[in-house]
Amino acid sequence: MTSFVLVALVAQLCGSLDERGESRPRHYVFFSHEHHRIAESSFLTHEQIAGAQLKYTWRELEPERDRYALQPLRHHLALLQRHGKRLFVQLQDVTFSDRIPVPDYLLTDTVFGGGAARKLEEDGAGRPRFSGWVARRWDPAVRARFIKLIEVLATELDGRIEGLVIPETAIGFNDPERHPPGFSFEGYVEGLREIMTAARRAFSRSCVILYANFIPGEWLPGSDKGYLRAVYAHADSIGAGVGGPDVLPHRKGQLNHSYPLIARRRKGVVAGVAVQDGNLGEKNPATGARVTVDEVYRFATDYLETDYIFWGTEEPYYSREILPYLRNLRTRAR
Repeated sequence: MTSFVLVALVAQLCGSLDERGESRPRHYVFFSHEHHRIAESSFLTHEQIAGAQLKYTWRELEPERDRYALQPLRHHLALLQRHGKRLFVQLQDVTFSDRIPVPDYLLTDTVFGGGAARKLEEDGAGRPRFSGWVARRWDPAVRARFIKLIEVLATELDGRIEGLVIPETAIGFNDPERHPPGFSFEGYVEGLREIMTAARRAFSRSCVILYANFIPGEWLPGSDKGYLRAVYAHADSIGAGVGGPDVLPHRKGQLNHSYPLIARRRKGVVAGVAVQDGNLGEKNPATGARVTVDEVYRFATDYLETDYIFWGTEEPYYSREILPYLRNLRTRAR
C-alpha cells in the first residue's frame, strides 16, 4: 500500500473531521490523572466539549508482566459514552517527577537495562537537574514490551476511543557525556519511528498522535541534525498524527521546532495540541499582556490548523475563561 493511499485511509477512519460532518477543531478536556473529574456536570453538559483526554501510565495498565489492568479504563470509557463524550488515552511512559512510569519487571530484569532512565535538564546556570523518568524508548527490548501494550489496548479499544496520544519526545540527554547506557540520538529517533509505526498499525480506526516537540541532540534553527524533521516525515508517510504538549504562540523554541512542522503536515494527517499548566500565564512580548484563551485558540486553529485541542484544567483559567469561551464559540461563529 502506498503512503498516499495509507494516509487517505487513515484520514477517513480517524482524522478527517470535516468528512465526518464535524467542525474543526474538536475540543477535549485534559484531566490528566484526575480521572474522577469526568463526572463533573460542567464537563458532561458542555455541548462544545467532545470528550476527555485521560492519562494512564504503563505501570498502571500492566502492573505485572503480561497482566493487564484495563478495568478502570473501561469504566471511564463507559461513563463517557453514556453521556455522548469520547475518550483520548494518553499512554504515559515518561514522567516529570520521581514517579517511575514503567512496571517493576522492567526495572529488575537485566534484559531491559533498567527499564527507565532518569531525565536530566539544564537549569538556568547550565547545570544538570533531575526532571523525571522516561522509559528506554531507544532500547529494542523495552520498546517491544511497550509496543505489546499498545497492541493489547488496540485489540479492545480501536475504534471505540477517539485516539491514543504518545507523550512528548523532549527528554533532555543533550550532553553525550550524560547519556544513559545504550542511548544515541539516532537510536532514539529510530525508536520513535518504530513506536509510531506499530501504534498506527495497531490502531487502524482510532487516531494516533505523537507529541513531537523537541529531539535531543539538536536545537533549531542553528543546530539542525534532521531528527525532528525525520519524525514528522515518518508521521506523514504512515498517517500518524502529530502535535505537542503546549500552545505557546510567542515562544521562540516552539516556533522554531514543532509548530511549523505541525502547520506543514500532509493533508489528511491529524494534529492535536494541549493547552497545559502555565500556557495561559504566558505574556505577549509585544504587548506585555497575558495571552488570552482567544489568542491561544486562534493560534491553534488558524496557524497550526489543529484537529484537536486538549484544554487543561489549571485554575482560575479553566472555570473562568476556558469553559465560558468554548460555550460561546457557536454564538460567535453565527
